Amino acid sequence: MAKKFYAVKKGRNTGIFTTWEECKASVSRYSGAQYKSFPTLEEAREYLEGSQGPSPGGSDQEEDSCTAYVDGSFDQEKNAYSYGCIILYRGERTEMSQAFQGGEDISMRNVAGELEGAMAAMKFCEERKIKVLHLYYDYQGIESWAVGDWKRNRPGTIRYKSFYDGLKNVKVVFHKVKGHSGVELNEAVDRLAKAALGI
Repeated sequence: MAKKFYAVKKGRNTGIFTTWEECKASVSRYSGAQYKSFPTLEEAREYLEGSQGPSPGGSDQEEDSCTAYVDGSFDQEKNAYSYGCIILYRGERTEMSQAFQGGEDISMRNVAGELEGAMAAMKFCEERKIKVLHLYYDYQGIESWAVGDWKRNRPGTIRYKSFYDGLKNVKVVFHKVKGHSGVELNEAVDRLAKAALGI
């Protein structure tokens, strides 16, 4: 049987899934669900990015937007954390990762890495004056610390909120994905984060 990729734009969990069961769990009985199946991963990514080209009217609201997936990792033996980030913009895929040794944020473990990844994605868009960033994450604090739903009582979360509040060019649209649930790009950034630590 030919493999299919299921792209969910609106649902309980959003992203790209490799089985109908996972897709169905995200969209079944979800009001306003938006999803499609594709024969290739690239087509599924393009659908999620909204890169269908300008609308007949000449302007496309989603034309200048990009999609990013971020995740973090932690290695207790090395006393280090890291992030993995994949950015999809105008048909190009950019992969970024970095490890951090020790420091004041080490007690936050992999969450510190995911915060760094989110800021790397935001910086990418801010520097290029990209209007909208669709940011996919699996730890709720990525959104809740930024928008002020959670209190920030550690240096790392305070710095993250300050960075987010300082954005001038990009609007961030947050999307929660369930970690290790078969969302292809979420799994890919997890692998990138681990590789940065040599795991």
